[in-house]
Amino acid sequence: MTRFSALVACGLALFQPLALASALLPRDGYQYYTRHNLTVQQVQSELGPLLSQNASIFGPNDTRWENATERYQMYAVPDIKMVVRPGMEDDVAIVVKYANRNSIPFMAKNRGHALTATVGAFSGIQIDMTSLNQINYQPDMKTAWFQGGTYDDQVMVELWDRGYVATTGSCSCVGMMGPGLGGGHGRYQGLYGLISDNLVNLNVVLADGTKLRVNESTNPDLWWAMQGAGHNFGIVTSFELKIYPANIESWYYRNYVFTQEQLEPLFEELNDFHDRGALPGVVGGGYVIYGMNKTVDENKAILFASFIYAGAQADAEPVFERFDKFEYVDRQEGNVPFPQVPDVQGSGLRDPLCAGGKTHITTTAGLQEYNVTAQRQIYELYNQKIAEHPELEATRVVMEGYSVEGVLKHDPKKSSFGHRDDYLTTYFDVENPADYGLQDYALEWAKETRDLWNLGQPEPRRSQPSTYVNYALGDESLEMIYGWEPWRLQKLRALKAKYDPLNTFRYYNPIPPATNHY
Repeated sequence: MTRFSALVACGLALFQPLALASALLPRDGYQYYTRHNLTVQQVQSELGPLLSQNASIFGPNDTRWENATERYQMYAVPDIKMVVRPGMEDDVAIVVKYANRNSIPFMAKNRGHALTATVGAFSGIQIDMTSLNQINYQPDMKTAWFQGGTYDDQVMVELWDRGYVATTGSCSCVGMMGPGLGGGHGRYQGLYGLISDNLVNLNVVLADGTKLRVNESTNPDLWWAMQGAGHNFGIVTSFELKIYPANIESWYYRNYVFTQEQLEPLFEELNDFHDRGALPGVVGGGYVIYGMNKTVDENKAILFASFIYAGAQADAEPVFERFDKFEYVDRQEGNVPFPQVPDVQGSGLRDPLCAGGKTHITTTAGLQEYNVTAQRQIYELYNQKIAEHPELEATRVVMEGYSVEGVLKHDPKKSSFGHRDDYLTTYFDVENPADYGLQDYALEWAKETRDLWNLGQPEPRRSQPSTYVNYALGDESLEMIYGWEPWRLQKLRALKAKYDPLNTFRYYNPIPPATNHY
């Protein structure tokens, strides 16, 4: 049976003018103005000589444009006027200072997997980080320096070949630092924590072009902010990250396909399996997806369940055998090296989940355990919507459950990541509704699903729902995204006023600066 896929030269364009930044009114109330009719050719002549030899500046007619501006998410697309591709890290600060002198908005991009609709407010220069992709190992081999353009598959493969691993995201195609600035969930988090928990040093370019080394003892307030809300504070040109010996030779996976008759007993078993955050770190986790597979059922979604264990099958068997008691349509298993784990779980480079250039309407909710009634309601709503609009059959409902043992070892007060008590992360995705004029329909469905997840939680989480910043739609409250403790958001807004008072970095689930601070 086919595995159910699981779980972003210039020609006439030389004279295409940059849109006025004054069209963008940030939350801080400032109005910005830019030079009129600034063309790619002008930027090349003015900025080009200031950059390194391998840097490049190009517009829409350049053969590199399509790849450079392609995004995973096409629901709310930034208006890119031109691309500047730094050839070395120092170029980034030069670009930022040039943009500031000319009041041109700028935004850094690596792999382009931002899901939030807030990026759609951007119009200006894209700083393309993809050429900054070097990895340099420290002599003690306890850490390595990664440039800002590195991405998961590259890192997993290169480190594995050297006998090491690091905390990465779960999809091979996603950049390292994008998720890391918002925490960064992944299969190694049960053992080592989030991506952000493993950071040692950051090289950061601030909104005014200042270059800073940021760590626990140097600029410690910014260090705190960058670990969970970093998209709001600067561009990371490189970062030092802990690496670990790859002592686990292979990972065991077990995938199931179930029909809806198993839904209630499966989620009851999953609640016992996850045990409200007590899943051992060696268990990479398990997730379930609702999605269409017409070879199994023409009209109703199937349940695809995938589990992963850091070790041999014999060690994993006692952990996963509990799921064999449910009648399944298909069951697959095996052991693979860590870099191949995304491939067997449906999040590899060549899987549909990683395909770019599509519209996605997404919502998310953080949970502590599954409300089985809500899971049934979400399932029935899925079938109802697909029956009404079968063209949306690529829609998926994802329930992720990684071990949080390593995440919970870190003091929640020591970083801006505010949701360490989310033991489960959900993700709803309507794919390509724009192709059928169904964006409003998809948005309503996405919000209904999110509400069912949140209303199914006990208080206080029902009235104080949480949102993983990297999965956010963009309509959530700041408290939902960054945490409900009043001190946490107050501190973030004060730091925003200190490091980015003009709210330059306002395109990724933005935090407005405090107006009465500094």
